Amino acid sequence: MPVSGPQPPAPATIHPSMLTRVGGWLFRHRTVIPLPIALALIILPPASSSLNLVWLGVAVVALGEGLRLGAVRHIGTISRTRTDRLGPLIAAGPFAWVRNPLYIGNMALWVGLALVARLPWLALPIAILLGLEYHAIVRWEEGLLVGRLGQPYRDYMMTVPRWMPRAPRTAATALPPAFSWRETLFSERGTLIAIAVGLLLLWVKA
Repeated sequence: MPVSGPQPPAPATIHPSMLTRVGGWLFRHRTVIPLPIALALIILPPASSSLNLVWLGVAVVALGEGLRLGAVRHIGTISRTRTDRLGPLIAAGPFAWVRNPLYIGNMALWVGLALVARLPWLALPIAILLGLEYHAIVRWEEGLLVGRLGQPYRDYMMTVPRWMPRAPRTAATALPPAFSWRETLFSERGTLIAIAVGLLLLWVKA
């Protein structure tokens, strides 16, 4: 679908703003930045004794990782890169509903772990903190993608929301995912191990 009217230059490719510069730095360090959150979940004493809260947290963790698995099955190992290397434009699976399913999945994982740790008061601050971090990263990524992929990515931005999932407006051509479940699980092994270790540590803490 053509884009009507003049289009502004991508902020991360021409005169990047402070937000996009911060986003680029956060992108390169996004693995270690949540470590203080993990430390807080392990150290802080529980604020509740409710087992229902723990099971709710497990469900939220499973939902977040399920979203990540669906996204990784379509995008593959490019999701693990710490550089500005790009793959092809993916607009299938979860990426047909929302542009950043991996980051949404990450936020769900951490919120779920806060509930498993029985620290419900910490869930909202975690969601806000990660939301701000990922928003800056996404602004940097969008500038990069517009600069390299051009009009196809502009069209994608116009039809698929950044954060709030929405059913695709038009039926997409049915294409098989790019990766098998075996490849997907192998690519996602680091996150799966981290989830298992996190749940084990919280169980030991309890």
